[in-house]
Amino acid sequence: MLPGEIEISAFLKARRAALDPTEVGLPDGFGRRRVRGLRREEVAQLAGISVDYYTRIEQGRAPAVSGSVLDAIARALRLSDGEVTYLRNVAVPRRRTAGACAPVPAQTVRPEVRELLAAMDPAVAAVLLGRGLDILAWNGAGARLSFDLEALLPARRNTALLVFLDPAARERYPDWEKKAEEVVGNLRADSGRHPDDPRICEVVGELLDRSPEFRRMWAAQGVSECLRGTKRMRHPEVGELTVTFESFRLAADPDQVLVTYTAPAGSASEAGLRALARPAAGAAAAS
Repeated sequence: MLPGEIEISAFLKARRAALDPTEVGLPDGFGRRRVRGLRREEVAQLAGISVDYYTRIEQGRAPAVSGSVLDAIARALRLSDGEVTYLRNVAVPRRRTAGACAPVPAQTVRPEVRELLAAMDPAVAAVLLGRGLDILAWNGAGARLSFDLEALLPARRNTALLVFLDPAARERYPDWEKKAEEVVGNLRADSGRHPDDPRICEVVGELLDRSPEFRRMWAAQGVSECLRGTKRMRHPEVGELTVTFESFRLAADPDQVLVTYTAPAGSASEAGLRALARPAAGAAAAS
């Protein structure tokens, strides 16, 4: 993962470049703008801090920035809740292992969570995501809803890798661009929480190397955790599905998120979900 000073620099530059001056009450034609968006001095003015201090923050040269200052910058840049959380995460000084990602505990799934997944079958399709969007476990319907998870090698059971690198992804997701942007936003939010996680380092590194679309979306510095909504899916066996998804972060395992998929009772999509259900052993911790 990128060092902290590079992360915060790229993020703040992208966010101020994305703002139209007129949106924050500034005259668009004041002076000659060489680049789009807000200037550093304008962000500093809106945040109520000196230009020098904001410049040092943006360049990663300001240690121990207070929460109140970060909140002021967030308001000036019109950041979303997810972007505010990301800013706070990357602004916190961390001790890093030079040239390497720090070791972290392996991702494991508690037996009680596996029991919960099994109990949801076949009415509710569900998967369990870990750090870096690894798919750690699933139930019968969840095993085949988007990809055949049981047929994949453990290291390839990752939402981001599948969406950007699996040849079937664009067919499975009719709204692929929207899905891809959601994945990037979730992955960046996760990288803010775990900047030294080796699995996140590995996933981001592979995608930057192999996917031009990912490089483009990652460079935009978007941060948005998509935790609920409706999505269209196209399955080779049961046809097109429209499902509602909800995400639940586990209180006892905050790095894990349970994602459920349902459809209105009596609908063709509900029938399709039930048709996909089959006994599933679930996954061991991703390796």
